Amino acid sequence: MSSSEIEIILPAFLAGLLILSTHVPFGREILARGIIFIDLAIAQIAALGVIIAFAIDIHEGWQMQIAAGSAALTGAVALYWAERLWPDVQEAVIGVAFVVASSLGLLLMANHPQGSEHLKDILTGQVLWVEFADLIPVAILYAIVLLLHHFLLKQENRLLFYLLFAVTITASVQLVGVYLVFASLILPALAVYRMSARVQQTAAYLLGGLGYMIGLLLASVLDLPAGPMIVIVLAVLSFSMLFIQRQ
Repeated sequence: MSSSEIEIILPAFLAGLLILSTHVPFGREILARGIIFIDLAIAQIAALGVIIAFAIDIHEGWQMQIAAGSAALTGAVALYWAERLWPDVQEAVIGVAFVVASSLGLLLMANHPQGSEHLKDILTGQVLWVEFADLIPVAILYAIVLLLHHFLLKQENRLLFYLLFAVTITASVQLVGVYLVFASLILPALAVYRMSARVQQTAAYLLGGLGYMIGLLLASVLDLPAGPMIVIVLAVLSFSMLFIQRQ
């Protein structure tokens, strides 16, 4: 592998490790609560905020972040209240939120000359375009989120959980795209859920890091999109781990 390829892959791999730092604990919590598709719903709502900004010709980075964050926080509060109002059909409401946000995004981009390319970037991400400077604000944000998650969520504050999750997902979608956000949350958590609680988190981090490393290397060697490749590798590793645990 050439030095130029390493210079591209290294920040992408560090971005993956950053994503996993928050998504592994959130993913285990989501799996335990049985609200699997909330990440897809909030990620898609955050993406809708980006699409709305793009549709009205807002292209500045900080303005896009505000649009995505505002949309995600609004969606998080709405889903929190939906949980309180209709707890018995919560997953159905989450699914509806996802498909409505997706459909609105498609409608807004239908007649835009760059609409299809923009939608593709939001879904599959551009992780290989990540630079070291892009990771600094995300690292600071994730550190704050992890501290709040550790110290405040012990109070079982559901609204705080939704808000922290929305903030995290907003940054993650901008960094790696909707599909990789979902895969990073659910697949490592799914792979280790049968393990002892003592080792679950460590095993999930190791599996996730390995998935990002192999996925990035394969994408580079085969000249294929990195985001979808990492998703496939994470899925293969996770289900392989599940099969091994059946023995």
